[in-house]
Amino acid sequence: MTVGRFAPSPSGRIHLGNLLCCLLAWLSARQKGGKVVLRIEDLDTARCKRPYAEQMIEDLCWLGLTWDEGPGVGGPDGPYYQSERTALYEQALEKLERMGLVYPCYCTRAELHAASAPHRSDGQAVYPGTCRHLTAAEREKKTRAPATRLMVPDETWSFTDGHMGHYGENLLHECGDFLLRRSDGMFAYQLAVVVDDAAMGVTEVVRGSDLLSSTPRQLYLYDLLGLKAPEFIHFPLLLAPDGRRLSKRDADAGLDDLRFKLTAEEILGRLAYLGGFNPTAQPKTAEELLKDFHWEKVPKEDIRIPEGFFER
Repeated sequence: MTVGRFAPSPSGRIHLGNLLCCLLAWLSARQKGGKVVLRIEDLDTARCKRPYAEQMIEDLCWLGLTWDEGPGVGGPDGPYYQSERTALYEQALEKLERMGLVYPCYCTRAELHAASAPHRSDGQAVYPGTCRHLTAAEREKKTRAPATRLMVPDETWSFTDGHMGHYGENLLHECGDFLLRRSDGMFAYQLAVVVDDAAMGVTEVVRGSDLLSSTPRQLYLYDLLGLKAPEFIHFPLLLAPDGRRLSKRDADAGLDDLRFKLTAEEILGRLAYLGGFNPTAQPKTAEELLKDFHWEKVPKEDIRIPEGFFER
């Protein structure tokens, strides 16, 4: 059986980009007769607040995007808040440590993003392995709390995305040793998402194309931990009318505003029209969208919201 999921971060009110992800994941799983898991990714407890999560859950219910396992429903693989699952991440980290693939990193954020450091085409820093070969004596001289990194091989990890096609990266040269745990003790997204999707039996991950480059790292982790990887399906990002990426911080297209203007069916119908699987922008329920949904209809380039498109 197909097991899909949506895994939002409650760092603010859900916006249309988050909603498109939830809608696509829901439609993709439901159309295959599968089930949906809701997981709240609140590892960053300083930014992710429980009231935001509760509001997000209420918003999804209002929109008719229900789930089979998760908060308010329960299930065999809980808890469904990442902040309550840290023991599982500890176990995975210990396994990687026993394999001799983990080391402490003392680099600061400024050092990692210095102009002299290697960078990817998307501007992200490629970790150059600065702390990989530090001796025990050199580590003892460090005064700041270390982060934890995973050694990567000089190998290309590739896969065929369910929508975007072939994608691959040489982990050493295009990514570098990546974080498993931050210096403040918070587990990194890459480790947590792999552990959780495997533990929850997820077979299909639908998410934005901004996470496409994360997949080779995650496939490497699945392999090291002896876990079965899901199918990955990435979709284009929804952009503000001026071309910016939508942001909770900027209160872009948030449901706090939209719910006063439009019905749930009007929001879903217009969103599905932008996504290519509603012939017009007419109102539709999630169930009604199932008959017209197909991944071949979804564009592969980022989608800009027309000015005033979500106005009454």
